[in-house]
Amino acid sequence: MSTRVDEVAGAGIAVRFDAKRCIHARACVLGRPGVFRGGVDGQWIFPDEAPAETVAAVAQQCPSGAITYRRVDGGPDEAPPAANVVRLRENGPLAVVADLRLGDEPAQIRATLCRCGASQRKPYCDGSHLTSGFVATGEPPARTSSPLSDRSGPLQVRASANGPLMLEGNVEVVSGTGRTLLRTQACALCRCGASASKPFCDGSHARVGFKGP
Repeated sequence: MSTRVDEVAGAGIAVRFDAKRCIHARACVLGRPGVFRGGVDGQWIFPDEAPAETVAAVAQQCPSGAITYRRVDGGPDEAPPAANVVRLRENGPLAVVADLRLGDEPAQIRATLCRCGASQRKPYCDGSHLTSGFVATGEPPARTSSPLSDRSGPLQVRASANGPLMLEGNVEVVSGTGRTLLRTQACALCRCGASASKPFCDGSHARVGFKGP
């Protein structure tokens, strides 16, 4: 699997691509094909082909956070969201938009995390749910919870050894359609794919012998 990290600097903005996080959503290529050129050999990111504000807006649509940027013209970098959210994808991964601290990785804002258990890029999704037969609704029942007094701030996410994703910090877990499932400051989310109460862990990782860093 590719783990390369590319950064291409233009006059107003530098664009960074982290291959291990990419889920090939093509939001970049479809959003601004002159800047992000798919299907080419060699350099494929050309930041000066659009205004820095436009390039930044397209980068912010990358669901996995594989595309990020830093302004070199004094413009604003991407700010953490006003609310930390983990959204379920139907039969697919967890889409996170948060002031995210994921293990030892640098601070992030967007990430797509595996919940089928089959990814070779754990904790990131690599699309394995599409071929592994993973089934998990994006619209499970909600759990009783109270509104958070603060919905922002650092969200710590730790992939426990051979176990779930442990979340600490203000966060809302929502369905694919945006329905609130849980408001919390701590929870464990299944990443083995076997829990009967997805997206939450029920201890099934021990029963199925899940292995994951």
